[in-house]
Amino acid sequence: MKYPNLNVYFAWFFAFETMAMAWIAAAGNLVLQMLGVATQVGFIPGRIVGALLLLFAIFLVWHFMRALPLQGRPEGNGYGIGHRFLLAANIMASMVFVFKFFEAAITDHNTHLILEKITTPFGYLAMAGFAVGFSLIYQSTLPQEEKQ
Repeated sequence: MKYPNLNVYFAWFFAFETMAMAWIAAAGNLVLQMLGVATQVGFIPGRIVGALLLLFAIFLVWHFMRALPLQGRPEGNGYGIGHRFLLAANIMASMVFVFKFFEAAITDHNTHLILEKITTPFGYLAMAGFAVGFSLIYQSTLPQEEKQ
């Protein structure tokens, strides 16, 4: 893995975004309404502001802790495969994230239905990928068994 810290950073972002997408969009709408902007629930401006708030919150955790949790050891068991699982989960979760932005622009009912049926399982698979990837990276921090 070329950029493991960036992979973990976006894994934290996409894991929270996938789990609580509607809540994050609602938080973005709340901020926009407090600023006096009239928005409707679930529309793109609220999603963008909510995602930016989440990125900022994760950045603050990274800044004050000097790293995000799960700093694995590259020589440990499961480190490389764990980051590959996180990368695959990041890609699937980003597809769900992008689909939610363009969902309202799809006018054809059949196209919308097919894309929704494809991206919804990606969210579930991404959450499983995050769980497996984080657990494998955690495994790499544990004491390793010596080969005899």
